[in-house]
Amino acid sequence: MNQSRYTAMVTSDWSECLSPSGPFDVIGFHHPELRPAIDTIFRQYTGNAISLGTALQRVGELLPAPITVAQMDSYLDHAFATYPGVPELIADCLDRGILFMINTTGMIGYFQRVVAKGLLPPLPALSAHPMVRFEGQGPDPFEYHALREIADKATNSAAVAKRFGIPGAKIVVMGDSGGDGPHFEWGAGVGARLIGCMVKPSLTRYCHERTIDLHHHFGHIYQAGEARVLEQEMRFDYRELLEIILKA
Repeated sequence: MNQSRYTAMVTSDWSECLSPSGPFDVIGFHHPELRPAIDTIFRQYTGNAISLGTALQRVGELLPAPITVAQMDSYLDHAFATYPGVPELIADCLDRGILFMINTTGMIGYFQRVVAKGLLPPLPALSAHPMVRFEGQGPDPFEYHALREIADKATNSAAVAKRFGIPGAKIVVMGDSGGDGPHFEWGAGVGARLIGCMVKPSLTRYCHERTIDLHHHFGHIYQAGEARVLEQEMRFDYRELLEIILKA
């Protein structure tokens, strides 16, 4: 890969930030009886009530058998979704020399199959959890960094920025919940542009307590106690973020 190709970088969460789906939805799709417990675990993590490692341990203990390639493909064929304009935004960034990195508690196996099926453009870099990873699928089409704890988002973003020679002022960090809080805290420390997408009260609270100022809000901003409204979220076209990103 030509490292000099990229002059800026976007490092973004995925679940409920670029996609309305959650990182464990493939499990709930094939094991619907586990969905309530899995949803509770996800909310505990994004609300900073439990660590990512604890969340994944609890999910792993619920899973009766490893997710297979066939199961992942079936889930993607029936339920893959992004917010409007997300694939186009990623492609537009890459075309303009902006490295787009997905930095998520989701599983690498999910993105292996998403990219293989052409549902997203090829990703230069990916930070994701290794709980579901498919061997024998050929080399990963992206530079991969394992994400096992919440602090790894910042660590992995810093590693990719260093490898590609991208200064902090040319980085955009995107996220939606308190689970992205430490990533935003790192971004603020290196002078990155911070964009809250579909912002949840947990992220608002995290940033307020640490005097972290977001540069931009995009999408619906949730208030304390407000239930998610997918129809409201889907009204926003992420291609509108390109202009903001290009200012970084």
